[in-house]
Amino acid sequence: MRDNIDLVIFGSQGDLAKRKLLPALYRLDKADLLPDNARIASVARHQISTNIYLNQVQENLQQVIPKKEWDNKVWTRFKRRIYYIKVDFSQKKQFNHVSDWMEENRKVIFYLATPPSLYESICKHMASTGCVSENTRIVLEKPIGHDLRSSKQVNDAVGQYFSEKNIFRIDHYLGKETVQNLLALRFANRIINSQWDNKCIDHIQITAAETVGIEGRWSYYDTVGQLRDMFQNHLLQLLCMVAMEPPNSLKAEEIRAEKIKLLRALRPIGSDKVDDYVVRGQYTNGWIDGKPVVGYLEEEGAENSNSNNETFVAIKVEIDNWRWAGVPFYMRTGKRLNAKHTEIIIAYKESSHSIIADKPLDSSNKLVIRLQPNEGIELEMISKKQSLKQRLSTEKRVLNLDFHDSDSDKRVVDAYERLFLELIKGDQWLFVSREEIETSWDWCDQIIDAWNKNKSPTRLYSAGSGGPAKAEVLIESDGRSWHGQ
Repeated sequence: MRDNIDLVIFGSQGDLAKRKLLPALYRLDKADLLPDNARIASVARHQISTNIYLNQVQENLQQVIPKKEWDNKVWTRFKRRIYYIKVDFSQKKQFNHVSDWMEENRKVIFYLATPPSLYESICKHMASTGCVSENTRIVLEKPIGHDLRSSKQVNDAVGQYFSEKNIFRIDHYLGKETVQNLLALRFANRIINSQWDNKCIDHIQITAAETVGIEGRWSYYDTVGQLRDMFQNHLLQLLCMVAMEPPNSLKAEEIRAEKIKLLRALRPIGSDKVDDYVVRGQYTNGWIDGKPVVGYLEEEGAENSNSNNETFVAIKVEIDNWRWAGVPFYMRTGKRLNAKHTEIIIAYKESSHSIIADKPLDSSNKLVIRLQPNEGIELEMISKKQSLKQRLSTEKRVLNLDFHDSDSDKRVVDAYERLFLELIKGDQWLFVSREEIETSWDWCDQIIDAWNKNKSPTRLYSAGSGGPAKAEVLIESDGRSWHGQ
């Protein structure tokens, strides 16, 4: 590819750039998927030379990328693309260093890997120093605000300098291979698509569980909580991909339109239902992987011993439309749980009548879509046991569509690799629109307001457990259970 692309990463010394952005760009270069003339400007506050920065980048990449994937020839090519620019983001004049580095007739992409509180000042200073044109693209990481009002403020601030077609809001879950495969599964397979509604599906579960705690972010996290940090963005985007109506095409505007319709169809959860439909929890001390861990209120930097901030949330979501009327969506996410996994479970209804008496207690079909740790898709089905002694005894078997099976040496690409490719092409189909974000905030704000009105309790759970016992009651009161439990 001969495109003249300049990628400017603000916050290039941060954790996101080190763990995700630069490794993804290195891998794209190795796969010959970066434009030949692409340049990368790494912008941060530190006063260091480009050579020192490149040494840091190489050291970091070799820690993140497996040894068998490292290629010195690729690194030699990749490092020639990189320039380090020192900028104090609060100083307008220092943005002239960026404009001086830029060249005419090149497509420019600004990637803000910084706290959202800096978005407005960075955009303002870039515009005032001549860095922004009508074709300049900008990438925003979550969170886009902490409620509907602040979300609008962030979007308005950035929108002063960039048109909506040039604003790319990242939710990295949408870059995962399994999430895109979900679209193929739904819309390219008649056998699946024809069974994707309330006539055939009993309920759906979406889980995003983490074993880590707040990782030194106590002062930030205590003002946010798991509903804002994970549910409003990642889980609601997964819900959209599972439940939206088929778009007319894979164009960004068609997909976004269907997601917005789905978000608008979410049944509001007010103060009269919030304590029955929503469970919030907070982890106490416990054990993770055989090692003791402290509770949320004992974490480093804890400032409020009476905080009722949630580190876990489970919600029974209902959708008011023709396809999903009567099908509950049980969704949960939390920190310091017993295993790290993100999965979607499509639980089908059992047959109205069965002629087979000897069958497993749970004989319903389930489609298991795993996003992590091992991306793949499984279909749980009932089949005959291999036996001559029994007439027709059955057992539950799994059809495995694990992405690693066909080629054990081929890795599943990282979400940021896919997102960078779409960003370079200027295709927004895997990025989130302003209206999606603001509609999801509107729905979540109602839950937060209901919590505050009811003074809803935060239920304790031990680190290393499956979450609060109340979360089990949430689903078991409907005669169902969480997958794997």
